[in-house]
Amino acid sequence: MTAAIQSGTPLQTVQADIVAPGPAGPLQGTLSSPANQDVPVVLIVPGSGPTDRNGNSPDGLRASTYRLLAEGLLSHGIASVRIDKRGMYGSASAIPDADDVTLDDYAADVHSWVASIRKHTGVSCVWLLGHSEGGLVALIAAQRTPDICGLILLSTAGRPLGEVLREQLRSNSANAPILDNAMSVLDALEAEKTVDATKIDPRLMPLFRPQVQRFLMSELTLDPATLLADYTKPALIIQGLRDLQVSPHDAQRLKQAYPRAELVLIANANHVLKSVHTADRNENLAAYSDPALPLADHVVEAISTFVHNRAVSQP
Repeated sequence: MTAAIQSGTPLQTVQADIVAPGPAGPLQGTLSSPANQDVPVVLIVPGSGPTDRNGNSPDGLRASTYRLLAEGLLSHGIASVRIDKRGMYGSASAIPDADDVTLDDYAADVHSWVASIRKHTGVSCVWLLGHSEGGLVALIAAQRTPDICGLILLSTAGRPLGEVLREQLRSNSANAPILDNAMSVLDALEAEKTVDATKIDPRLMPLFRPQVQRFLMSELTLDPATLLADYTKPALIIQGLRDLQVSPHDAQRLKQAYPRAELVLIANANHVLKSVHTADRNENLAAYSDPALPLADHVVEAISTFVHNRAVSQP
């Protein structure tokens, strides 16, 4: 048991391992909660790639965004569960091959997590917080799970993935030599046709390698705004204005699809919700590998205010 501080008063907290059933083995995560209190619980759904429960990956991502979110929410009296994806890290035994997944598979794991969290904590419903690609997973899961209190979408694209990837690739001038190849691969995947590795520029293999093409095809067919338009429960959209990967236009498109949603724009937040105060691209990217850099101001406050205000009306 550790102690956190809220408004000058010691808050006794508990951090514990928590598990949920996976396809072939357990899914594992970390529960951070105020001790002996009936509090809201937020499930943090991670973004793309081999991102662990803390928000880090071997690819150089060391922002610890999910750990910092959990700590911030805890200081506001909100519990959270942050998780390892099926086939990775603590959840390695859940499936034999971490690449052999679809978005629907990840959404099924969210269903499993919601049931396990409710059983473990006694809450009637769980809040889903999806970051980046995790926002799309949360949107899919929320269509089918009645025991979800509401959605919190952080740095979540509001357009189909193909549009977002094309914009991201074109925005970096260094990609000019590989753009034609990238566009042709995207065209094929959108048509649900796999692309042989020999037809992919080696520099594009991290994005389009054959092992992940099934997953990409499952994502390319979906429109986040359409999914949100069919939603009926509370929703919060948070978008950083220093985000190099997802634009304010995405957030506005989500808001237009579901006008009841709350939209919060954070002036100095980048894609991993770190505080960045200039337009310098190198400074922005450096924040992805700096766990000591705090989350941008107002991120945690916006989430906690939303959850506490809506939790009053939850059953």
